[in-house]
Amino acid sequence: MYKTLTLLFVLMALQGCQTSSSDVCVGTSHTGSSPADKKLNYGVLSYEEGNYQASITALQGVLDTGLSGKPERVMAYKYLAFIQCISGREAQCRDYFSKALEIDPNFKLTTAEAGHPIWGPVFRSVKSKFQK
Repeated sequence: MYKTLTLLFVLMALQGCQTSSSDVCVGTSHTGSSPADKKLNYGVLSYEEGNYQASITALQGVLDTGLSGKPERVMAYKYLAFIQCISGREAQCRDYFSKALEIDPNFKLTTAEAGHPIWGPVFRSVKSKFQK
């Protein structure tokens, strides 16, 4: 029941998601049906449910397939960074944020994400190095 409600919520939230060529729909998953999109959706849902190992596997799959586009890769790196940060692995968290910013230097977190006490400061620190 919880998974069904979560999926319903995510699908409802997606209807309001709009992206441009340089933007990523942050905080929600994509609606595409490609293999990379399906892995990304599963990775985000697994993250939201606290199943971090399944999320890591799916998100790494998005990156490993070579079929994902720029927004999908950025989103995969963002969630991988979140997982590393909350797991106390700041160096890996920084690396994933750096990889996302290498793909899209304009990448930013939502206001809520940027205000997170664990990964917010890490992201700001990494982002500041890309703005110099």
